[in-house]
This record gives sequence, structure tokens and C-alpha cells, in this order.
Amino acid sequence: VYDTSDGTLIQPLKGHKDTVYCVAYAKDGKRFASGSADKSVIIWTSKLEGILKYTHNDSIQCVSYNPLTHQLASCSSGDFGLWSPEQKSVSKHKTSCKITCCSWTNDGQYLALGMFNGIVSIRNKNGDEKVKIERPGGSSSPIWSICWNPSRLMPCVLPSLSDCILGVWLCCPSSTVWRTWEQETGFDFVSPSCFLQLGLNDKLLSFQDERNDILAVADWGQKLSFYHLSGKQIGKDRVLNFDPCCLSYFTKGEYLLLGGSDRQVSLFTRDGVRLGTVGEQSSWVWTCKVKPDSNYVVIGCQDGTISFYQLIFSTVHGLYKDRYAYRDNMTDVIVQHLITEQKVRIKGRELVKKIAIYKNRLAIQMPEKILIYELYSDDSADMYYRVKEKIIKKFECNLLVVCSDHIILCQEKRLQCLSFSGVKEREWLMESLIRYIKVIGGPPGREGLLVGLKNGQILKIFVDNALAIVLLKQSTAVRCLDMSASRNKLAVVDENDTCLVYDIHTKELLFQEPNANSVAWNTQCEDMLCFSGGGYLNIKASNFPVHQQKLQGFVVGYNGSKIFCLHVFSMSAVEVPQSAPMFQYLERKMFKEAYQIACLGVTDADWRELAMEALEGLEFETAKKAFTRVRDLRYLELISSIEDRKKQGENNNDLFLADVYAYQGKFHEAAKLYKRSGHESLALEMYSDLRMFDHAKEFLGSGDPKDTKMLIKKQADWAKDINEPKAAVQMYLSAGEHMKAIEISGDHGWVDMLIEIARKLDKAEREPLAKCAFYFKQLDNPGYAAETYMKVGDLKSLVQLHVETHRWEEAFALSEKHPEFKDEVYVPYAQWLAESDRFEEAQKAFHKAGRQSEAVRVLEQLTHNAVVESRFNDAAYYYWMLSMQCLDIAQENEGQQTEMLQKFHHFQHLAEVYHVYHFIQRYTEEPFSFHLPETLFNISRFLLHSLTKETPLGISKVNTLLALAKQSKALGAYKLARHAYDKLQGLQIPDRFQKSVELGSLTIRSKPFHDSEELVPLCYRCSTNNPLLNNLGNVCINCRQPFVFSASSYEVLHLVEFYLEDGITDEEAVALIDLEAPRVSKRENKWQEMLNDHTQSLRLDDSTDIIMEDDDPFTAKLSFEQGGSEFVPVVVTRAVLRSMSRRDVLIKRWPRPLRWQYYRSLLPDASITMCPSCFQMFHTEDYELLILQHNCCPFCRW
Repeated sequence: VYDTSDGTLIQPLKGHKDTVYCVAYAKDGKRFASGSADKSVIIWTSKLEGILKYTHNDSIQCVSYNPLTHQLASCSSGDFGLWSPEQKSVSKHKTSCKITCCSWTNDGQYLALGMFNGIVSIRNKNGDEKVKIERPGGSSSPIWSICWNPSRLMPCVLPSLSDCILGVWLCCPSSTVWRTWEQETGFDFVSPSCFLQLGLNDKLLSFQDERNDILAVADWGQKLSFYHLSGKQIGKDRVLNFDPCCLSYFTKGEYLLLGGSDRQVSLFTRDGVRLGTVGEQSSWVWTCKVKPDSNYVVIGCQDGTISFYQLIFSTVHGLYKDRYAYRDNMTDVIVQHLITEQKVRIKGRELVKKIAIYKNRLAIQMPEKILIYELYSDDSADMYYRVKEKIIKKFECNLLVVCSDHIILCQEKRLQCLSFSGVKEREWLMESLIRYIKVIGGPPGREGLLVGLKNGQILKIFVDNALAIVLLKQSTAVRCLDMSASRNKLAVVDENDTCLVYDIHTKELLFQEPNANSVAWNTQCEDMLCFSGGGYLNIKASNFPVHQQKLQGFVVGYNGSKIFCLHVFSMSAVEVPQSAPMFQYLERKMFKEAYQIACLGVTDADWRELAMEALEGLEFETAKKAFTRVRDLRYLELISSIEDRKKQGENNNDLFLADVYAYQGKFHEAAKLYKRSGHESLALEMYSDLRMFDHAKEFLGSGDPKDTKMLIKKQADWAKDINEPKAAVQMYLSAGEHMKAIEISGDHGWVDMLIEIARKLDKAEREPLAKCAFYFKQLDNPGYAAETYMKVGDLKSLVQLHVETHRWEEAFALSEKHPEFKDEVYVPYAQWLAESDRFEEAQKAFHKAGRQSEAVRVLEQLTHNAVVESRFNDAAYYYWMLSMQCLDIAQENEGQQTEMLQKFHHFQHLAEVYHVYHFIQRYTEEPFSFHLPETLFNISRFLLHSLTKETPLGISKVNTLLALAKQSKALGAYKLARHAYDKLQGLQIPDRFQKSVELGSLTIRSKPFHDSEELVPLCYRCSTNNPLLNNLGNVCINCRQPFVFSASSYEVLHLVEFYLEDGITDEEAVALIDLEAPRVSKRENKWQEMLNDHTQSLRLDDSTDIIMEDDDPFTAKLSFEQGGSEFVPVVVTRAVLRSMSRRDVLIKRWPRPLRWQYYRSLLPDASITMCPSCFQMFHTEDYELLILQHNCCPFCRW
């Protein structure tokens, strides 16, 4: 074990009994293992103490520690073992051939074994083989060294390509760039070709695996190969021309080292491109290793020599304005745009020796050629380069410069100008060594070069001129040069770290500054330069003192506010605000020069300061530009107004400056200037606008009272704006601004303040009082509003107030005293009642207001809504109310009598139709029915008979026929049911009924084709049995007498309507009926009672042949006044009326202009009840039950 600092032997460890073939450190360096020909493996600690020893059956060939754990792989000629501290024993696995080398993957999951027979076996942590790589050389090409790349970034191994094929790879390269402090090694290269990486060409091959673990394999077939973990080879084999014995990667995997029979260690890129020799030895190199995370390399040779090297790489780069090109991975060139941070990589296969960049040109020198690139376009942001020319020739030079059409080679004192074809056009020989050279621009083909020599001479050379022009000569050697944008000044840094600035024309030394290592002029400003040195950045403007700030590195460029700095190995653009030099100009009131500096880059605060200083100096042009930069519209408007005033001839600078001070907040200075310029009113307006009322009063003194009142008003406005409303109200009242005081009080809900103002105001001030009343209403204080309206005498507004607040009693009282307001009261009242569902009261109110048509319209709308919403019971009730309303209108308005009576009958009919359809709808839509089958059967028939002409809105014939069909079938009216189902087939049936109808249509076919006689309706006038479906409707087919139905069961009642003989009034008819004259039956004595011993019997004696007719005159009318196809009504005389009993007669006492309707019961014992409101007929028992259920008549809800 040796100390690497000086090569001294620390301690020999004598644990093995034979030759030690291999050693390996663990990743953490706390232990290492050694393997020997004595077939044993010993594990040692960092304190050089042996802690474990185990053996194999053969000599140990190689050992390797897992990079993540302390698991150790030890390989012998016939097997390999895996040991870890947590295991009690070593697990061993047989192999078919001798193992020569081994290597773990980065994650420690897989172990690669190199075999003597040319096979690579990849095993998992348990020793199981996962991948087997058979090399084409077989046993003639033993694997002698393998190593996994420690970086996961996959190498790009590409086939040979033309130099013209290009691509782009935007990347962020490693920040590590090596610098030389020891001797540089020479490099010898093969396979010259250069290309870029990103796949812009189909021929570019890209290999990618999900893991990207890359294995490098070196065999004694003198080949170097790369493989994926999957066993797939990457690229082709690389011919080495020597037998490799050792292979080692740098920690980051960017380079690898190979040593062997060629007695040297060669440096390769990770792609396998040879870069050069690290160290030549006197015997075979059997091992080489890279120290982790460093650039130190140790080499072990056959003769026992151990060499320790440090690899150092010099920086190769070039800069032009904002483009920086530098070498990466020795063979690549990265061009970086310092402003946009965009980068492009130019992929190469040879060592890059020199780089030069100028405008759209890029020159790269390689060992055997120079490549000239150009940009694809003239776009300043373009980063795509292509090969323009190739000069295939070996050049030796210290410095390389590229121009538009030439390259300049510098070798000690000699400068050579070559065309892009490689032809030397011109040569210059200097007096001393060339220390610095730079292209300073010029026309293409005539560019100028700035050259600095070791003897202090500074020359300017044009590439098309053989004569060099001496600009000046100083006594010290030149280190760095730069020329100002106008070519008038020259900055030089000499070997004494002094920055000297000369006037080129007069050769005068303008100034000099110490502690400089590099210098750069600002390309956008003639008088600004910067230089670096001693850890500081120095910025100098004109002859002002230097401004310093900390900066590490070298200044290499200065553009606007960006300074390009090379620090260690990386180039960066540093944003440097130009504040200090700008303020130096401002102190001397040099506003235009300060503006030029600001344009290079200062903060927004600096721009604002420049703008303010220029404004106060009345330099309006500069101020306008500066305020535009910070987007301050307020000051731009001020400048614009001042410029307009100046155009109109105003030239009072005091007034202009006063406006500026006012804008800047210097109000007292502004007021003084306003007063001095004779514009006191402007000062007063300024103070008022600023709410500085105390200052305004002080400025005003004992002035005009009008001005004082105006100030109070403005102060009130201000108090309102700053949310001090109470103070504002008092101020407005004192200034006589009552309306504003009322508005503020009302908006804040101050009722007490409004009452106080309203009571103080005179009644002649109608507008303020009306505003008070408006706020009283808004604040829910109608009493105070009414008081205010009374004070003004505005009765109409008072009525509106009562109506809006629904204080109807007060409104009615006012309308009684003032009938002209009747409409304003009763119409809103009726609308309110209608909205409150108090329709009867609403009707009365509409009538009282004389708005019968509106009353009808409201009810019609409600009825329509009820139908649309399928509330048919409500619709029936609303139609009944409508009919009664029409009857009322007919009574009051004879002109509309005919129309209203027609509507009355129409609405009565609709009321009945919707009343019965309500039951049908409930039956079809609801799951349970509350009606008897007979009732639904009668209702369905009644409805169908009523719908002979047109079907009202909302009523479904399908529902009606379906109910009729079902109930007919249930009650035995099969013929009628079949008819109903047939009718349904011709209608559009909803989906939910379709199946039921189809099933019913089929099953009814199995029933007899007749109806039950019990269901046939009887005409009580002519005793004719009527069919169940009557084409004539609800009238008898024989006598045409209309049937009278029960409004609950819809059975035909035993009632016959009769009419009075002409000349008999309703009152007289009622009086005659009430007489109730007794009737004597001629059959009275036909009954005979017979008594026996045990029985009592009653016998009808019909021994008489002739039976006398009943002497009831009404019955006689039924018998003798029928016949014919036309309906013949029953007309009764006074005598018939006298014969009637009051209990047998029902009278519908319709109001005028309708006639009363009279009905005679033919079965006096069966009691019938008539609703006194709607005159609907019921069986008495049904009516009483309905009253108990609904607490009202179900038809009219009375």
C-alpha cells in the first residue's frame, strides 16, 4: 500500500502465500479485497487489517466490489463467488471457462464476467445468468478487460458520415472544463470525420435501452466494443492494434483509458475515439485505474513500475459579440448564444485544437484539417451551422482567427492569411512575439485586425493589405486589446495589470487604471468601457471616477448592459445596470448623455430618476423618452400639455415648473411659483383638489366669500369621498346643497337626519321633499313618506305609496274622497288579490274598478295554466268561475249579453268536461283508483258523449277510451269494450299503454259479442233503453230528452226537465208548485184485506176489466207529447204545476238574463240533492259523503 502524494510505501501486507493477482477497493474506501494464486481472497480494512479470508478451488483471477453495497465478487479459473457481510458463507457458482475480468453495473444489480473463451456472461446479484454475449472471435479472442460506463448518458456511436451532414443538439453541457497547469500531452488521431448529433438525417443511428447501462469490452483480438445490458452491441468493433490488458472509465464516464501490449496508456472518448497517449512505459501495462471523482490516473506495468498521472485539458474557445464557442469532450464544439442561452453541439470524431468565430463564420482546427462552418441564414438568432469549406492540411499555430473569406494563422512572430481553399494569400512578419490578435470588423474580404506584440507595439492590419499600420507603441508588453465602436479610442492591458486608454489619432494617453487583467469597450456607447482584475469589475464612463463591483473571472465583451465574463471554464453574460455612470452624468445636468447610458440598461427606478431630473431641468424631450420607458402616462400627459402650451406661445417657465412641482407633490413650492407667476386661482384649485383645505384657507386669507363657499362645497365633496358622510352632510347643509345632503343621508339609511331635513324644508321646495319621500319609502318608513307627500300636497304619490305598501284601507279612503284615483287603487288591489290566490275578491275588485275584461282575462290565464299543468280539477273550478263571471257581465252590459251568454254555456260545458276528465286522468296516471268500476264506466261514456265536436286542450281520448275499455270488460259490456279497443287502434298510443292495449285487444276477442243488459241506460221520459254508446250524445235516442246526470256517479238521474207555458213567470210557477194540491188515486180501493184464524193477507182486486189511468197530469204530458225526430220539450200548464209536489221538483234558479230550469223527479222516494251554488245534481247520500270529505261541493267548492 503506497502513499500517492510522494510514492512512499506505507506497509506491505503479508497474508497470501502466492502471487497476488488482483486487488479492489470498496466504493466507500473503508475496505479492500485481494485475490491470489493461493486460491484465497482476503478482505482488509482501511487500517490495513485483515478481517476475513475465504478460498476457491483455483487461483483468483479478479475481484470487484458492488458499487452500492459491500457485496464482493471473486472470480477464479473455474467458478466465481459472491460474499457480503450479512452472509455467513460465500455462494459459489461454476463456470464453463476461466474468468479473466468482472465489473458491476452502476446500480449494483448485475455483474458482467469476461471469459477466456471470448464470452461475456451477465449475472444478477444471485449469480444467475441473464444475458450471454458470444463474441465473433471466440476462444481466439479472450476477453481481457471489461468495465461498465459509470454515467447513465448513453454514448452515441455513429457510422462514418460525410462532413456535410449536420444536426443540432440543444444541451446544457457539463460545467467541468479542464485547464492545464502541467505539461500537455501530444495527441495522435485516426478516423477523421466531423458531424453533429441530433437526428436531422435518416442515416443517423440512435441506440437506446430502457436502462442505458453500457459495457465496454476489450479482447485480445485487439478490438474494443460496447454493449447494452440487453446484450445488444452498440456500433461496430474498434480496432486497437495492440492487446489490451486494462480498461478504466473516468468517474463521469466521458473518457476511458486503455493500456496493454503497446506499452502505453491511451485516452479514448466514451464513444471509443482515440485522443492520445497519457504515458509511455518501458513494458506492458497490465493495469490502469482512475481515482474516483478526480482526473488522477495510476498505471501498473510488467516491470513493476507504478506511475501516477494527473490529466489536464486546456481550454479551447472563441468569442464574437454574443456567440461563444468552446471545446467539449475534446472532440465536440458547443456554440452558445450568451443572450438567449441557446446552445448547439457540433459533434466531432477528432481532437479539437483551435476554435475561431466571427459573425456567421466558425473555424475549427483539427490535427489534419481545418473546417469552416457558416450559419444557415442571416437571422441573428440562427444557431444552425453547416460546413462551408474544408482545408485538408496540417497547420501549426498558436492562435487562429477567422474572417468572412479568410483564416489567419498566428505562429510566434508570423501571421499568415489563407483563403478558405487553403491558399496562402498574404503573410506578415512582426518585430516581436504576437501576444493578442482580434478582428475589429470591416467589409467582407477587407476586415481589420488588431494585433498586440510582446514589445508593446500595437498594429492594425487589413487582410487585403500587406502593410501593417502601427497605431502606437508603449514600453510594456500587451496582454489584452480592444478598440471603441467609433475606432477613436484604444484600450490596452499590459503585463503590469494596468489598463491604459489612448486616443488613436493623437496617440495621447487619456487615462490609466491599475489592477486590470482584461478590458472591453461597450459596443453601444463610445465613452464606456469595463475592465476586470483583482476580483472586481470596473466600469468607467467618460472621465468620471471608476465604479466598482465584485466579479470573478475575465471580462471578454461588453454589449449594452451585458458584460461577458469567462470564469474558470464557463462563459456567462452578467447583467450590469449602468446606474452609476448615469448618475454621474445627471449630477452635471448632462441629460442627453445620461439618457444614452440609461439605454444600455438601468433599473426602472433609475429611469424614473432620470425622467424626474430631466423634467425639473425642463428638458422635456429626454423626460418624455424616459417616462415612455417606464410607461408613466400621468407625466406624459403633463409633458404633452406643456408642449402644446409652448406651441401656442406660452413661455412662462415658472408656470411650467409649478405644474411639474404640483405633479411631484411639492405643493408649497408649486403654490409659490403659481403666485409668483400671477395664477393664484391655480394654487387654490390645486389645494382644493388635494383636500388640503386648511392650506387653501391659509393661502386665501380674507378673500372673496364666494371662494369660501366654494371651498366648503369642495370640502364636503372630499368628506363624502373619504367615507366621512356625516361631516359631508353638515357641510352640504351649511353650503345650501340640500339635495346632496339628502342623497348621502338616504344612501346611508339615516332616517332621523332625513326627518330633520324634511321638517326644516319649506313646502315650496318640492324636489328636495320628493327626494326625502323617496328615501323614506326605500327605507321602509311609509308613515314619514306619507307625511312628506301631505306636506307637498302630492295626493297621487300618496295613493301610489299606499298601494305599494298594501295599505289598502288608507288607499280606499283616499279614493272615496277623490274618485279620480279609483283606477290607481282598485286595479293594483285586484292584481294583488289574484296573486294571493284570492280570486273571488279579485273579481270583485276588478268589477269595482270597472275592469270586467281584465277579470275574465286573469281567470282565463289561470285556467289555461291549470290545464297545461294537468290540474284538471282546478281547471274545472276556474271554468265554472269564468262562466259565472261571464253571466255577471251579461247582467251588467246588455251590449255584450249575447257574447257573454255564449261564453257562459261554453265555459259551463268545459267545467263539466274537465271535472269528469280529472277522474279519468287520476285513474290512468295513478296506481290506485278510488272510484267504483260503475262510476268510471259512466264517466268514460259521459265524456265520450260530451266530446262529439272537438277535444279541449289537455284531454286525451286515449286515456278515456282505455278507461272505458277496461271498465266495460270488467262489467261485462264486451261489445262496448271491443268497440273501445278498436277505436284505440286508430290512435297514437303512448309506449306505457301499448302493451296493455294490445293485450286487451286480443283477450276481448274471447268474450261474447254483447253487452250486459243491466248496464243499459233508461230514459225516464219515454222508458226507452238507450245504447251504451250513443251517437246523439247525452240525450235519448227516442225522445231526444237530455239526460240529467249525477255529478258524482254520473248515473242517469230519474229527472225530466220541463218548461213553463208562455205567460207563466218563475215566481208564479214556484207559488203554484208550493200549493201542493192533493191527488186521489183511482186504484185506491183495489186493495182488499182478508183475515183468517192465523193469517192476514192483502189482495189486489182486478176483477174489473178496465184499468183507469193515473190521474197525474205531468205523467200524462210525458206520455202524449213525444214522438218525431226533433226534440219536443215537456211544457206544463198552471194546472199541472198545481198538481206537483214541492219535494218532487228541483229548480235551478239562474240569475237574469237566464231562465230558471225545472226538473221533476219520477221516483220521489229516491232522494236527489242539488248544490245551491252550481246547481249540480247528486244522489243525496253521495252529496252528503262528498261534503264530509271535501267540506264543500266538489264542483264549485261552495
